[in-house]
Amino acid sequence: MSQRSTRAVSGALDVQGLVLGPMLRHVDNTSASIWVETARSCTVEVRCGEYTFRAPNFGAHGHRYALVEVTGLDVGSVNPYSVHLDGNPVWPRDDGFPDSMIATIDPAKKPRLAFGSCRSSIPHDAAGNRKHGVDAMRAYALSMAGPGHGPWPDLLLFLGDQVYADSTSDQKREFIRSRRDIRHEPGAELKDFEEYAHLYRLAWSDPANRWLLSTLPSAMIFDDHDIRDDWNSSLSWKQDMEQTSWWHERIVAGLGSYWIYQHLGNLSPDERAADPLWQRIQAHTGPEELDITADLDRFAERVDAAPEEYSWSYCRDWDTVQLIVVDSRAARTFDPEARALLDPPENAWLDEHMQGGFRHLLIGTSLPFLLPMGLHHVEAWNEALSSGEHGQIRAWLGERLRRAVDLEHWAAFQKSFQDVARWATEVADGQRGPAPQSVTFLSGDVHFSYVSEVERENGSRILQAVCSPIRNPLPRFMRYFAAALALGPAVPFGAWMARRAHVPDPPFRWDGIKGPWFDNNLAILEDTEDGLVISWVTGVVEHGDHLHPRLETVEVAAIAPRGG
Repeated sequence: MSQRSTRAVSGALDVQGLVLGPMLRHVDNTSASIWVETARSCTVEVRCGEYTFRAPNFGAHGHRYALVEVTGLDVGSVNPYSVHLDGNPVWPRDDGFPDSMIATIDPAKKPRLAFGSCRSSIPHDAAGNRKHGVDAMRAYALSMAGPGHGPWPDLLLFLGDQVYADSTSDQKREFIRSRRDIRHEPGAELKDFEEYAHLYRLAWSDPANRWLLSTLPSAMIFDDHDIRDDWNSSLSWKQDMEQTSWWHERIVAGLGSYWIYQHLGNLSPDERAADPLWQRIQAHTGPEELDITADLDRFAERVDAAPEEYSWSYCRDWDTVQLIVVDSRAARTFDPEARALLDPPENAWLDEHMQGGFRHLLIGTSLPFLLPMGLHHVEAWNEALSSGEHGQIRAWLGERLRRAVDLEHWAAFQKSFQDVARWATEVADGQRGPAPQSVTFLSGDVHFSYVSEVERENGSRILQAVCSPIRNPLPRFMRYFAAALALGPAVPFGAWMARRAHVPDPPFRWDGIKGPWFDNNLAILEDTEDGLVISWVTGVVEHGDHLHPRLETVEVAAIAPRGG
């Protein structure tokens, strides 16, 4: 990227006015969306070239936000920008990082994506790194800010657990204690919107990461810890939560804050224009600041009670690559006769979008579609055990096991797994349009990384690539358990258990190409002339300098087209 200066702005920087951001979110060939949180009511301006784009604040729960749409950019151009509040400059800051840029999509360029999941919000000092390791995203940001960096990705895809609402840091607990007594439920977990807003501030305010998010477009989808561990794992789990005194406030705050902090920027201008909450914001014309608190809370209550009425899923397209990002958490169906990871509208949406005609079809889902086969069989067996068909005692034991070791991925929703497996095979066989080179699932969640491939003699390659965690490594004893389930001896034992429970066999087999490994990682996926190349990078501390880790490559998977 070019780094032409935008720092020649008049006046002193109003550094207190900008709480979070700017975050560069949806970008297409000619437009971009820039999100901010501000400390006061104001008009937010983005100055890009000779043009100025403006948006007023809207408020929610005492906080103020804006999303500015920048339009009319040249295709494939790189554009420095600055941010002003009521005409006063707030960004870029004189903090040693390059200027922030908007790089529009160039259809002639093969896309490059970064992806990962599971990132805890704790300090980046020696104590924080001892506890949770080096933040791979921050190490990547420092590398890209320096001289001689590699090519920029076109997108940074966060595949869940951007924030941990149920496992809080010392900083977070200190903030919670300043507001309420943690001896009362929900204890040190998040309670309301204010606590979510503070957690996002902890997650996104580090200068290096803040700069990266200002210049690299990002897309996001939630997973369980954005709300709570095992969120929507089963009907029994949901019923237990609804019996507590605090769950309603948590889910309303979690979904409402997710819409503002994460989902709003996922949407294209056309998708955003069709969103009822955004329509409410756009329709406001009065001189006073719009407060959407009541609308936001009603929206969150409604989509939790009736998830089929709203979709969190979306697509991003390049000329030769399509990315489908599917919600695998909020749209679940628990009816024993129709238990599914995706409710009927979400299922139909994914069915409609899984089509050929691209060089690569990417499906982003927080939960791995293809787990290591041993673990897949165990989860399928557990679903059958927990159903009650084998007796209530076994069902009770199955439910306890499901929650204890998180047996609630695609494999634990066999109807949904079989549907998506069929669609992926049809795409790969050219039955849904021209067959791509690959159908690749991108996932996180499991706190180890790997690549697997479906065993096929003909047609496109069907792959699973996982990058997890960005920063939140498994304890060592859990690493041994995960590795055991990924290795060969676990596969026949798991298959035997599943057959005993009368679980149908998967429609295909798959094997690991690389992994598992357990480093904090960020993955970089490139579409090249020779196929997909996926690299996993991590941060390494040298000479005790925890604030300036070096970026190091952990693993590389080169995936050539079949016959290549």
